[in-house]
Amino acid sequence: MKVLPGSTIGMLGGGQLGRMFTVAARTMGYEVIVLDPDEESPAGKLATDHVCASYEDQTALDYMAKTCDAVTTEFENVPASTLETLAATCPVRPAAYAVTITQDRIHEKTFLREKGFPTVPFAVIRSLQDLQQGIAQVGTPANLKVSRFGYDGKGQLGLDSVDDIDAAWKSLNGEDCVLEQRIPLDIEVSVVLARGIDGEVRTFPVAENVHKGGILDVSIVPARIDDSIAEKVIAMAKDIATALDYIGVMAVEFFISNGGLMVNEIAPRPHNSGHYTLDACVTDQFEQQVRAVCGIPLGNTMQLTPVVMVNMLGDIWHNGHSPDWNKLLDHPNIKLHLYGKREARPGRKMGHYNVVASTIDEALQLAKSTRQALSKPQELLEFF
Repeated sequence: MKVLPGSTIGMLGGGQLGRMFTVAARTMGYEVIVLDPDEESPAGKLATDHVCASYEDQTALDYMAKTCDAVTTEFENVPASTLETLAATCPVRPAAYAVTITQDRIHEKTFLREKGFPTVPFAVIRSLQDLQQGIAQVGTPANLKVSRFGYDGKGQLGLDSVDDIDAAWKSLNGEDCVLEQRIPLDIEVSVVLARGIDGEVRTFPVAENVHKGGILDVSIVPARIDDSIAEKVIAMAKDIATALDYIGVMAVEFFISNGGLMVNEIAPRPHNSGHYTLDACVTDQFEQQVRAVCGIPLGNTMQLTPVVMVNMLGDIWHNGHSPDWNKLLDHPNIKLHLYGKREARPGRKMGHYNVVASTIDEALQLAKSTRQALSKPQELLEFF
């Protein structure tokens, strides 16, 4: 059954992804209720209603169940019990099963391995002894990542030798972890896709991603990779979505090393590397999420123009002052997106801008010059 405009969609989470989803849904004629414990929720400011409560607050869940015609989420750390509770009264997409797998690195890596998808060599770490054995199995250098609640480089440590084992284990407070072999990377790419209630899968073009300090810095689309590799990336992402019986928008990140392809992570939601779709595709990832959640046909994902997406972190808000937006807005090919966050902090995602042009080289050149104009003088650009 389709959920049509005039209906109410529940959004679990009220950050920037929820905000951009809310804009898309309200534009399409839906009401949106955001459940988020943050009084300053960026999505809550634009929603029909903001329920400021925890994701396990029974009164809040009763209200959402009574009011919403469909429910979705903007991030993977919503408790599975919350999704299951709401699913008893309305469609919840993605379902608790898929979110449970993708919100835990151990579950996710194990799922990928069991389904035959290639990953970097890894070991499950639940104790110091596991870590000692894991290093013997995986080798060094390696990366130790907490199994839950790690993102944007948080909850991750590099191990260069066996001498780092004790300190690494203590610094992560003995949490369950995944130990991954650190491999030489040629490039990192991702693909954002949507899977509908009928099993149809539509993919957006592959993005080439550059990270800085564990946080996505720049996405270049189309990715500068061979067509044959892009086809493999897209095919594998589709297979993963089908294996999860996924409904909604999701992203799959890949490592390309020595010509080989390995799955890095799955994000059960719209993704930072898909923000380019807001200005460069027939349908953007947030409209696509509305369509998938509401059971209506998926939109056309064709790319209309080459594009470079540049993340803006709180670091460029110098001494509490906003950047000089004229340095972006004076360019007609730059599209600015700010997330409505009141406080700028180093490392906090405050917005992004998309640079569109007739060629990738032109878009990269404009992205470079404007990024340099916004950055501190001593900072170097690394995405070329």
